[in-house]
Amino acid sequence: MNKTSSTTDRRSTLFWIRAWLPVFLAICVIAMESTAYFGADHTSGPLRWVWEHLFGPVTNERWQFFHHLIRKTGHFVGYGTMGVLWLRAWWMSLPRSGFLFDATLALLGTALVAGSDEFHQSFLPNRTGVPSDVLLDCSGAIVLLSIAYLCIRLRWPKRIAKAA
Repeated sequence: MNKTSSTTDRRSTLFWIRAWLPVFLAICVIAMESTAYFGADHTSGPLRWVWEHLFGPVTNERWQFFHHLIRKTGHFVGYGTMGVLWLRAWWMSLPRSGFLFDATLALLGTALVAGSDEFHQSFLPNRTGVPSDVLLDCSGAIVLLSIAYLCIRLRWPKRIAKAA
């Protein structure tokens, strides 16, 4: 493959779809989960059923704790994954920009979605929009972006070194 065809491929519609569709889909999942149907009052029953089938019966008081922990872990992992998807899209779109720049854009994108999500939830009767969830979401993104950095550093050390 020569340099011209590589440049042409980078600018094709399919290239941009491959780069940004996962980010768009992740935002759609977050938007869907941000509805009243995914409030704690609706997720407790199904999650408890799964929990009790895996680990056995649990008291109501203990379940409250586990349910909260499961939901907050979902925030951390979900937004961490979103951060990595943003990173992938920027990494593909701006190949010479460097990891730190791409990771900063990824974190900003994640924070924007997290803040918008919490703002939206503040208007729903069975949801709470709290700033601490945005902090938790961004923490998940930072952790997963750090893991991505380590993986990229091992896989493509020259690309990371060139951009530094």
